[in-house]
Amino acid sequence: MKLYIVGAGPGAPDLITVRGAELLAAADAIFYTDSLVSAELIERYRKPGADVFHTAGMHLEEMVAAMAEQVKQGRLVVRVHTGDPSIYGATLEQIALLKEDGIEVEIVPGVSSAFAAAAAVQAELTVPELTQTVIFTRAEGRTPMPPREKLQELAKHHCTIALFLSATLAKKVSSALLEAGWSPETPVAVVYKATWPDEVVIRSTVAALADDMRRHGVTKHAIILAGWALDPHIHERGYRSKLYDRTFTHGYRKGEA
Repeated sequence: MKLYIVGAGPGAPDLITVRGAELLAAADAIFYTDSLVSAELIERYRKPGADVFHTAGMHLEEMVAAMAEQVKQGRLVVRVHTGDPSIYGATLEQIALLKEDGIEVEIVPGVSSAFAAAAAVQAELTVPELTQTVIFTRAEGRTPMPPREKLQELAKHHCTIALFLSATLAKKVSSALLEAGWSPETPVAVVYKATWPDEVVIRSTVAALADDMRRHGVTKHAIILAGWALDPHIHERGYRSKLYDRTFTHGYRKGEA
């Protein structure tokens, strides 16, 4: 007995993986969080007669029991998660209960909304000689952060930071970054519903973040990208990698003298 957890991608129906789309097309029962995953995606790929279950209003035990029941009936069951299931996907608790019930799980990765947001602003998050590290995290809200993972501590690395689930905490984000020594003018990009038809891109700074988000009415479904890699004029700065440097030798090319 097996259940498939499929990453739906950030929103656009054609940004699901081929494997994920094939599983959706073969599924007898599809479970998805209707508040986060595009209904258009489900309708595009599901086969006629497949049962679709909306899970936004279900608690954990209710949802897992319903999925397990479908699996035990011998049906191919797909659980669809927004973005990639490994990032803030709440998959661990589902898998634990499914395995207790003797049901194995296979996970199909998806395109993270963080990467969709970076694409929307045409940003390379790892710029040579500027930043080579990306931290995926969130601001502390109702879910507490481990002491060593407070945003103000992580931000001391002064690398690119991608913030999930933090749209209502913009003031906290700005305060934490400033406390970590970031310049008030450090670039920030906010992408609301990346790849959806109503996508909104906000260019801001650490100091202006809360005001700019309030002005655009963005309080959920947004990724916040912060750091100098988000400089809207980065393409004019002349940063270059070693990979394509004509003087750089590697296993596939001899550098020019």
